[in-house]
Amino acid sequence: MGITKVKANILNPAHPAKKVVLEFLVDSGAAYSVAPRTQLKKLGIKAESTESFFLANGEEITRQIGNALFEYRGRQRASPVIFGEEGDSNLLGIVTLEALGFVLDPLRRELKPMPMLLM
Repeated sequence: MGITKVKANILNPAHPAKKVVLEFLVDSGAAYSVAPRTQLKKLGIKAESTESFFLANGEEITRQIGNALFEYRGRQRASPVIFGEEGDSNLLGIVTLEALGFVLDPLRRELKPMPMLLM
């Protein structure tokens, strides 16, 4: 299994004209997306709460979390975003991927539109 990276925009939901392009590691094992605190603050995105998260190695960390708009391939949707600290990777998690209507094809290492089912 390889690594998949994509470039996507993050926008401030209250002021969508404020946006930044970031490179993200697509992580279908991560629930939420992670973006650098510095970039989120520049956009004016505010943290709504603080949550505890577990890393793959079992370590527990605490991070702030807020809401942002994500834009990829012309699709724009709201999603939670974790305020990443120094050393954290930019991640595009499954909640954001599903909100945008994409799924990771692990064999081709690319994002593909997913069937939008309403059941």
